[in-house]
Amino acid sequence: MKKNVRLISLFLLLFVLPFLVSACGMGGRDSSRPWNEQRRDTSGLAPDPVKTREAVIQVYAARAVSWRGIFAVHTWIAVKPKNADRFARYEVVGFGVSETVSSIRQDRTGPDNYWFGAKPDLILDLRGDSVEALIPKVEAAVASYPYPHEYTAWPGPNSNTFIAHIARQVPELGLAMPSNAIGKDYLPGGAVFAKAPSDSGYQVSLFGVLGLMLARDEGIEMNLLGFDLGVGLKPLELKLPGVGGVGLPRAEVAPAAG
Repeated sequence: MKKNVRLISLFLLLFVLPFLVSACGMGGRDSSRPWNEQRRDTSGLAPDPVKTREAVIQVYAARAVSWRGIFAVHTWIAVKPKNADRFARYEVVGFGVSETVSSIRQDRTGPDNYWFGAKPDLILDLRGDSVEALIPKVEAAVASYPYPHEYTAWPGPNSNTFIAHIARQVPELGLAMPSNAIGKDYLPGGAVFAKAPSDSGYQVSLFGVLGLMLARDEGIEMNLLGFDLGVGLKPLELKLPGVGGVGLPRAEVAPAAG
């Protein structure tokens, strides 16, 4: 009996409590307004392309629309070639997906806009001459995405499956995706084994609902029903379902005497 109580308590602590905490945050959305009336203007995180002449690749994550934001984030990628005056934003959405309407959308909004009220987090920011050569590779990965006419919020394929696909096709990005990016572990073609999106380790995954990832950049992630629990190493953090990464305090190192 005591063992069952401990197991139930552990489940509540590791899964139910994080979801409750996540529900309280919801990316700063205005709960008094319907999801389709939430702000979608610029967040100011992307550089002005007219003033920034170097090549730029950025990846953003923001809480998913409506109640789905309790459980997961939506991710997208924005690229700007050298001397270009604008960004190109690529993402996958489920709105209106059919055999004639692709799930891949380009430039629905600006590169860094709020996602229906949720302010995005910048999770990758690469700039400079070496980035210029990666942009054609990113565009090729966009074109090679294997699910342009499919979208399933859970367990995938979805927006996070798309960005994870780009990361694996362009390992030079070194993109470690948020642990609450549900769908990132949905491996195309029914694969069970793959490199981690960051290209710094490996993962096994059964249709995105059960798996394990071991990687230098992602750390250790255990996937149970699409929800990830684990420990990150870069930075040091605890990864909780719904919440994502929570930074852990580092021990202070006293300066050497003398």
